[in-house]
Amino acid sequence: MTAANILAFAGIVFGSLGFWQFVTKVWENKKRKKSAESRLLMGIGFSKITDLGLKYIDRGYITQDEFHDINHYLYEPYREMGGNGTAERLMEQVKKLPFKEVE
Repeated sequence: MTAANILAFAGIVFGSLGFWQFVTKVWENKKRKKSAESRLLMGIGFSKITDLGLKYIDRGYITQDEFHDINHYLYEPYREMGGNGTAERLMEQVKKLPFKEVE
């Protein structure tokens, strides 16, 4: 192996280490950002589930469309993202509400 080949190989190795450090840093920043976005989405979902759930419970009934929307679009994704038991307990109460037809 010639000196030029050794220098080229060393440049590739050390250059790639810098490249991997860069990739690792970008990945960590992306992961941190995703974590913040996930927490924000969880907070918004929890707030909306709580607001609507308490509204329906106070009112004493729920329509089928309202139940579908809160369950399918809010609660199920919230639960899949790892939501806590507070929203689950609230949804159990919502599930017990009688359905009322839209007038």
